[in-house]
Amino acid sequence: MMKVEYINPFVEASFSVMEMVLGNRPIKGNLAMQPATFTSQQCNVVCGVTGQVQGQVIYGMSLQVADKIATTMLGQPIKVFDQLAASAIAELGNMISGNAMSKLSDAGFICDITPPTIIRGTNVKISTLSIPAIVIPITLEQGELSITVGLQGRK
Repeated sequence: MMKVEYINPFVEASFSVMEMVLGNRPIKGNLAMQPATFTSQQCNVVCGVTGQVQGQVIYGMSLQVADKIATTMLGQPIKVFDQLAASAIAELGNMISGNAMSKLSDAGFICDITPPTIIRGTNVKISTLSIPAIVIPITLEQGELSITVGLQGRK
């Protein structure tokens, strides 16, 4: 069973980081459970979590939303999702995950994140460990994205 103590740091971190970096207040949709950590989005930032809490967090969005977020972050229009856009999106995932790690640490969980990996393309399904996941849908001015959190305490 996924603990709420693992989810809340990512919800809080995503809201504070997105508001700061993108300049608009995210709106959280209804959380959903899924039996494993997977996504079928076109553009995904995957961050691994290691330590006392382990698993994966996937920030998924359409390429169109990724372009809009990268445009906002870089202050210049993105015409094609290139290396610069990918690095901006990866950095957003990294900032949220890093912020969440601080919150987990404050709660007494010692853990770390792996460098973010960008996976993109249509009909790509990413599935990770068979850890049940919580999907947090988020709406921004730039569009919709989902954060899939699949974490468990180390046995």
